[in-house]
Amino acid sequence: MTGYYAGSDLHTSLAEVEREIADRRPEHAIDPTLDRIADLAHLLGDPQRACPVIHITGTNGKTSTARMIDALLRARGLRTGLFTSPHLSSMRERISLDGQPLDAQRFVELYEEIVPYVAVVDGRHEVPISFFELLTAMAFAAFADAPVDVAIVEVGMGGTWDSTNIADGTVAVVTPISLDHTRYLGSTVEDIAEDKSGIIKPGAVAVLAQQPVPAAEVLLRRAAEVGATVAREGLEFGVLERDLAVGGQRLELRGLRGDYHEIFLPLFGAHQAGNAACALAAVEAFAGAADDNVAGAAPIPFDETWVRDAFASVTSPGRLEVVRRSPVIIVDAAHNPAGMAAAMEAVTETFTFTRLVGVLAVAADKDVPPMLDQLEPVVSDLIVTRNSSPRSMEVAKLADLSEAVFGPDRVHSAPRLDQAIEEAVTLADEAEAAGGGSEGMMPGTAGVLIVGSVITAGDARVLLLPTGQADELGQSSQGGASTRAGREPADSEPEEPDTP
Repeated sequence: MTGYYAGSDLHTSLAEVEREIADRRPEHAIDPTLDRIADLAHLLGDPQRACPVIHITGTNGKTSTARMIDALLRARGLRTGLFTSPHLSSMRERISLDGQPLDAQRFVELYEEIVPYVAVVDGRHEVPISFFELLTAMAFAAFADAPVDVAIVEVGMGGTWDSTNIADGTVAVVTPISLDHTRYLGSTVEDIAEDKSGIIKPGAVAVLAQQPVPAAEVLLRRAAEVGATVAREGLEFGVLERDLAVGGQRLELRGLRGDYHEIFLPLFGAHQAGNAACALAAVEAFAGAADDNVAGAAPIPFDETWVRDAFASVTSPGRLEVVRRSPVIIVDAAHNPAGMAAAMEAVTETFTFTRLVGVLAVAADKDVPPMLDQLEPVVSDLIVTRNSSPRSMEVAKLADLSEAVFGPDRVHSAPRLDQAIEEAVTLADEAEAAGGGSEGMMPGTAGVLIVGSVITAGDARVLLLPTGQADELGQSSQGGASTRAGREPADSEPEEPDTP
């Protein structure tokens, strides 16, 4: 080990680096300008221009879509860089090369290489470089140094003023837009779409998921203003058919180049099928299919073998992820009303729980009542708690909000997440024991759902997965409880570590 951390063991050095990065201005402390990150990038040689970029924004589905794009591009033989946020367990998850989170030594070395330039920029600007700006710069520097053939970059928040927007995406993907982060992005869907539309650059291809009409109008107007080509889910591409399958779903997809059949996706829910369609269209657009398609030509579809292999390899940790089986425990990162609605639809469609105990921990600034409205018809009992973030909503306040929707008899409180999970498991076990017998509840018909934020999901994975496995993202099972297809899904084959 050289540099600032010479003499320290790698574990200590990594912890010190992560602590220094975390001590900077946090992600939610927004100062809307690209001046600082552009200044830092210029000192680093503008690494964001070293390779083509596929840029992804939206309210929900960004990370899953980014991971699918990454898998498809790697299956085509390209070397990829992937930048996602937030992380579940370690900051290293945010920066991935060829499907692998940046290893600890390289993460430390990269920070050591960049931090002198960060100090210069801090001295030039009234507001210092933030946590997210620093990680963005590290990601672009890592991708340029590798080097990668293409970078898949997820925005942190919004689009126009997000630090990732110093890059000009060849393809701009916009996943479904809904109300979230209204304090920063605006109080209407139109306002939020306006901010997110800023990643659509002149000459790019804009791949648009199905959107509320007001959001679609904003995005299409932006594309027209900058001369971007548009590909829209439901028109130029989309999901033709989907059926439940053991451990996931079977899809028929229409892409920009043609139709793709018998695609197995080891993720649950219609929203993930839509994410898959957007990911495929983005990769086709990156390959140059969109212009031919618009001109009325008949571009040749990709080879279905590698498309199938790529989708079958996809994991999305913390997204309806089954982390235990006795009882079945599902972890999901849904943290806004639209995300919660999609998660509940997927749980209802995929699993046959007779009783589902919910564990909820959310950020204090979230719009909680609409999230509870989505949870209430699906969850029999709700245990409210806190996660490890200082921004987590106080248990007493969350309990009051929950009781207004669920009634006091269905709401329980626990001061810590580990205690809440233990209580939820006990309730699920008791439900199965009480319903035993030839006509009673069968094993696997009572379960636990842990939900409310990415931090809640990450904390739960640390608590529930075997030692070290929470950091090996993508290794846990994606199989579920008894599905409506009437079969018990087998465990997924282990995947290489990926970011969330």
